[in-house]
Amino acid sequence: MKPIDKAIDPEIRLTGKFIKFFTPSFKVGTLKLAKKFMSTLKGRVRSNLYYEQVYIPRSDGSLLRLTVYAPIKRQFNAPGLLYMHGGGYGLGIPEMHEKLYKSLIDRTGCVIVAPDYTLSVEKPYPAAIDDCYLALLWMKKYHMNYMINPNQLMIGGESAGGGLTAALALMARDKNEVNIAFQMPLYPMLDDRMMTPSAQNNEDPVWSSKQNKLAWQLYLGDLYGGSDIPYYAAAARATNLKNLPPTLTYVGSVEPFKDETIDYVERLKLQGNEVHFKIFTGGYHAFDILSDKSEIAISAKTFLIDTFTYATQNYFKENKIT
Repeated sequence: MKPIDKAIDPEIRLTGKFIKFFTPSFKVGTLKLAKKFMSTLKGRVRSNLYYEQVYIPRSDGSLLRLTVYAPIKRQFNAPGLLYMHGGGYGLGIPEMHEKLYKSLIDRTGCVIVAPDYTLSVEKPYPAAIDDCYLALLWMKKYHMNYMINPNQLMIGGESAGGGLTAALALMARDKNEVNIAFQMPLYPMLDDRMMTPSAQNNEDPVWSSKQNKLAWQLYLGDLYGGSDIPYYAAAARATNLKNLPPTLTYVGSVEPFKDETIDYVERLKLQGNEVHFKIFTGGYHAFDILSDKSEIAISAKTFLIDTFTYATQNYFKENKIT
């Protein structure tokens, strides 16, 4: 048995082996095929939730698709959550996290806006983060249409979506147009430099170091390998983490993002930010989604939903509405 296999929680070890065997390589051609398949799933809703697709204009005249999820029976002044899907910046659609949306909505009555942001196979940075910021501005502007409390605008996402979450929090702080009440970058993809021990030579069955490098190359395009990469592209490059919203994150102990997440959390705390953080021993990348019936996944989801519930009850940040 390889050392990586021994480190994985026994309950999810076999699932990890199957995933590694059946998952194709992270390549441009494969991603384009996956994108084509996933496009057929857009607009399909399986949960008993309010669902809407909204198309908003980008500066170049093209349209950004937003998906909106809410309780069938609305509540006034509901928390608003902008949620960015994962997929290494090159894969995925908002609908893939519908199960999580329902759990969060059932517990808190929140309204979730999930952007179908530009993937790296279409355009590299900054297309994705620009889409996410545009969606954030839209959520603020149209909060009344969805009974969202403008003083409870929150953001979140997992993996690449977690990286976008961390970058978006920095962008919102710097631009000072939207005040974010809470962020949850879950096992976030933060650091293109891949210098931490967990990011090097990692054979995580879901997201290996090799896949991670290729994903960063695709996302950063011509910027890859440079020393002047903006922290809106790779949030770990930010040195000033002051005045960021209270944060929830967690990470598995096996995956490549473990050390960069720990470093991010420690620096957030040192610079005066409130953080809720856990490491789940034996977890590979996205274990909470891919092995969702396991004890470790249930523990992670409980931590996520309980902490998000706490956030909706305790974290507010005033937004001036013009």
